[in-house]
Amino acid sequence: MPMVSRPDGRPEEPPDTTPRTGTGTGAGTGSSHGGAVEPARAPTCEPAGDPISEPAAEPDSRHRLTTLQGLAALSLDAMASVAYGPESIVLVLAAAGSYGLGFTLPVTLAIAALLAVLVASYRQVIAAYPDGGGSYAVAKTHLGRRAALVAAASLLLDYVLNVAVSVTAGVAALTSAFPALYDDRTAICLAVLLLITGINLRGIVDSAKAFLVPTAVFIGAILTMIVAGLLRDAPASTVTTDGHPSGLAHHATTVGALLLLKAFASGCSALTGVEAVANAVPSFRAPAARRAQRTEVALGALLGVMLIGLSVLIGRFHLQPVAGVTVLAQLADASLGHNGAFYVVQFATMVLLALAANTSFGGLPVLMGLLARDNYLPHVFGLKADRQVHRHGVLALAAVAAALLLVSGGEVNTLVPLFAVGVFVGFTLCQIGMVRHWRRNRSAGWRGKALLNGFGALLTGLSALVVTATKFTEGAWLLVIALPLLVLTFEAVHRAYARIGARLGLGRIPEPPHRAPSLVIVPVSHLSRLTCEALNAAVSLGDEVVAVTVTHDAPEDRPAAEALRRDWELWNPGVELLELPSATRSLGRPIAAYVTGLAARRPTTRVTVLIPEAEPAHLWQRLLQNQRGAVVARAVRRDTDAVICRLRFRLEPQGARS
Repeated sequence: MPMVSRPDGRPEEPPDTTPRTGTGTGAGTGSSHGGAVEPARAPTCEPAGDPISEPAAEPDSRHRLTTLQGLAALSLDAMASVAYGPESIVLVLAAAGSYGLGFTLPVTLAIAALLAVLVASYRQVIAAYPDGGGSYAVAKTHLGRRAALVAAASLLLDYVLNVAVSVTAGVAALTSAFPALYDDRTAICLAVLLLITGINLRGIVDSAKAFLVPTAVFIGAILTMIVAGLLRDAPASTVTTDGHPSGLAHHATTVGALLLLKAFASGCSALTGVEAVANAVPSFRAPAARRAQRTEVALGALLGVMLIGLSVLIGRFHLQPVAGVTVLAQLADASLGHNGAFYVVQFATMVLLALAANTSFGGLPVLMGLLARDNYLPHVFGLKADRQVHRHGVLALAAVAAALLLVSGGEVNTLVPLFAVGVFVGFTLCQIGMVRHWRRNRSAGWRGKALLNGFGALLTGLSALVVTATKFTEGAWLLVIALPLLVLTFEAVHRAYARIGARLGLGRIPEPPHRAPSLVIVPVSHLSRLTCEALNAAVSLGDEVVAVTVTHDAPEDRPAAEALRRDWELWNPGVELLELPSATRSLGRPIAAYVTGLAARRPTTRVTVLIPEAEPAHLWQRLLQNQRGAVVARAVRRDTDAVICRLRFRLEPQGARS
């Protein structure tokens, strides 16, 4: 099979396409059937289905995260959840009146306890699976293929929803401060998403550096607000709630177990993002596992302190949900007063909420790369650019999130009921898998570690049931449908790769290469330097060369055909010019039909179609091209098994030559 040349420039790393035990036979389809590789004046061959399987280059450490950068890049989702986690609890408990709000702190403490268990558990996941993947990697090893796909699907859904929820929540904070922007919230959401996507395409380290200052400002502002509030006996200001109707229920209900469970389920949205560090361990600098563990602990400690501190302030100031004003804004007003500090908190919250989508951009592309490596997603998602960016995963995430923003109209309340359902499925499968890991491994202290993960599995499993049941009618039913559909999609992709791999003979030693007679066909329409370059390349590639031209029996076409025939005889390049008459205006079909007939008459001959094309000096000049080469390439690829070569002849701009 002819070799595929690669252009000089920035390489991308293809995923490993070797079949794996337990995952079936995969097929690498890295070479595009429709694209052409474009070195200067060199033909690039495109045999259909030729896989590219090259070893990935070792990435440069400067494109990997430190502990502090990891906290900025991968914790924004969890950090920003303090803006809506406590508020979600308050909104549910408000149904029981003032008495119900008194349970805000106990519910928050239960969530904080679950957070502590998750952080401790994911520290163990990081140590056991330093290649990343989190719950997918654990479930794949210890629970089987189907459980791994369920874990991966749940994380994919959660990450996508996180992007949409974070962006809409951030824009909601902006429109709360500037109501005139409310009607433009969808456009603003899309602009913020575009900004975050652009930053992440430059690499995870660049995104961490860009978000380090907003993260530090937000954490400092929230901690300052908590300390200031604890030092006060009464609210410093209530300006934000003046003139706004209270969201407290007029007909209070009793505080029962169902209400507390619903409040707990709503508050669990604050735990999304805890798993992101474990999913992206390979993004850290060496020692990657140790740095990721430190990042996980720092994330858990900061998040726990902020959640508990805000809940204490809610009870201290007897805050109530108010229409049009967030609970966090009320707390800032009560703790700091309605002054510059209040607006710093609001602005920092707005920025961090909008940027919290970055957690998904840090974790999801890595997970998609692992799925692509295992042949459950197209291999294109396993490619990494020179900045260690899973570029195609980033773009796919941005596209799906943009669709969600358009469907929801930028309304955060439309998306929040779907949030946090999928992540608890992944949490539970991960903890169960870790229990089996310790039982098989039996390293020092394995019983205590297994007990910790087992306790975490019990808590997160119950939480998954509670969250799904309480939010089912609010939109969680969509995820119940989407989760199995996504798993079925993974399975379909895997089966397709298995069929392609079997057809290509991946994993088997092929026959030794042998030389066959070669014939190169060069389509031409006129004489030029491009024609000369094409024939030079053709006689270098093949034993025999034939030039072909498609002719049309119409009065306006005859002069051009006669001129080409005459000029060819005068030039006399030593290559036969074969005319292919066509009754229609079709250009590609006559050439494809000729190749088909030739292959039938000479089955042992390797036929190559070399298509010469001019490469304009400027990008805009491509609009001036007639696309004849693309038309011929499509027809030959569709109807024949011939090798297609695209010869790019670069046109130098005027003045380039002295």
